[in-house]
Amino acid sequence: MPPVEKLSQVLWRERELLDALLYKLEVEQLVMATGRTRWLLRAAQDVQRLIDVLKETEMLRAVVSDEVAASLGVPANPSLQALIDAAPEPWASILSDHRDAFLRITADLTATADANRELITAGIRSARETLLNLTEGTDGYSADGSAVTGLTRTPLLDQSL
Repeated sequence: MPPVEKLSQVLWRERELLDALLYKLEVEQLVMATGRTRWLLRAAQDVQRLIDVLKETEMLRAVVSDEVAASLGVPANPSLQALIDAAPEPWASILSDHRDAFLRITADLTATADANRELITAGIRSARETLLNLTEGTDGYSADGSAVTGLTRTPLLDQSL
């Protein structure tokens, strides 16, 4: 099998893994959005397992990319664009399609990961404010959504429970 064909197969595998990662991140997001924290640890573990497999696949891709670079007369550790520029057709088009797919999925992954970070931050803020309200009392919220404290009130918590 020519090295460029082997690279294309590795890139397909990587695309499948990235697509699965996007799915797992969206599942994680849905778990957080619904407040069903029971499944949050499992969702996070699924994401981490996929990231570990992706790291291994990245190493394989680097090795195969170097083989392709050597066969095309390109310096070692090439970018995908450098391989596209040096590869003959139909491989240049195939590698270009992989590159375009990577750009799209990376944008989707970034947006989903950012949304998940915002949900986590909001959850932490909510938990902190709930605890603050139980112990010190909260007088309201500021324009940025953070709790404002001042006057101490008697908490409405039956401590006999």
